Amino acid sequence: MSTRARAEFGREELVAVLSHYDIGAIERIDPLLKGSRKAPKLIITTDRGRFLLKRRAPGRDDVLKVAFSHAVQRYLADADFPLPRLQPTRDDGDTMLAREGKIYEMFEHLPGEPFDCSPEAAYDAGRVLGLFHKLLETYRCEWEPSRVGYHDNTSVRTALNGIPAAIGMHDSVAGKETELLVTATRVYDLYDQAAEAVEAADFRLWPRQIVHADWHPGNMLFLNGRVSGVIDYDSLRWMPPVTDVANGALQFSIVGGGRDPLAWPPAADAMRLRRFLLGYDETHALRPEEFRVLPHLMIEALIAEAVLPIAATGMFGRLEGFRFLRMIQRKAEWLQRNGEQAVVVA
Repeated sequence: MSTRARAEFGREELVAVLSHYDIGAIERIDPLLKGSRKAPKLIITTDRGRFLLKRRAPGRDDVLKVAFSHAVQRYLADADFPLPRLQPTRDDGDTMLAREGKIYEMFEHLPGEPFDCSPEAAYDAGRVLGLFHKLLETYRCEWEPSRVGYHDNTSVRTALNGIPAAIGMHDSVAGKETELLVTATRVYDLYDQAAEAVEAADFRLWPRQIVHADWHPGNMLFLNGRVSGVIDYDSLRWMPPVTDVANGALQFSIVGGGRDPLAWPPAADAMRLRRFLLGYDETHALRPEEFRVLPHLMIEALIAEAVLPIAATGMFGRLEGFRFLRMIQRKAEWLQRNGEQAVVVA
């Protein structure tokens, strides 16, 4: 199988896995071609409804991490948080099925549409994030997730240092090596300055709790402008909740479009940004000191998400890495100049 081919369920494998679940009489099975190519997914329609079966990708199948993620999801489900409910096995009622060195999960399949870029949907995404933080504020368990996030991360700086060599192998950089080095250096400085501003606010002394750590439109389903389901709990962290807010504010306000990143505007969508923050404030208000660091954390989140894949492949998905990095520089500089005003919601 090529590295780009999607993993699939074997026929005997599927029969054996399904025998562990009591989900009713199966009417049809359809592949779901979304997410990681290494994690096959199926939509299973039965006389009791629709379900999603997933085999976890290698590297995402640590038993302790999966068990922790499931415990959090079950806790949220009991509190009526909008998420797809995990389905227990018929054998022992566990929500994680381990078989022949692989881990499987079965979820209810929720209806919903992608984010429509409306201020109303951005508001509800913020509101639901506030609810997420409120519900998990006092949640504790024996296994504590990672404390490492996008803020002040050594891996981000290492990636930035490695970008000139990674991108330099592409023909698109020929004759522009100096410009590439200047761009990478500038983005490094923007990341450093943002991290220093956050640290100056005594960030490391702020209360921590479980955060989602991947709050973006692709991990949500919407119906009529409201969040119908939040998915993907693989990135749970033990961090100050404002890190989620900053990343969510960035993700729900960023403006892209087209195949050329240099054509993307540097400014965020101010309406969506403020509506997201107002939604969050409805259920879990930010403190003044958290508002002050929001623009700096948004810069860190923006840079961290971009530079790690670029350093690894020279590309960001299918987009040319150098052009994408220059776009990131422009957006980070816009946030540095305008972020304080942009996050004012009063």
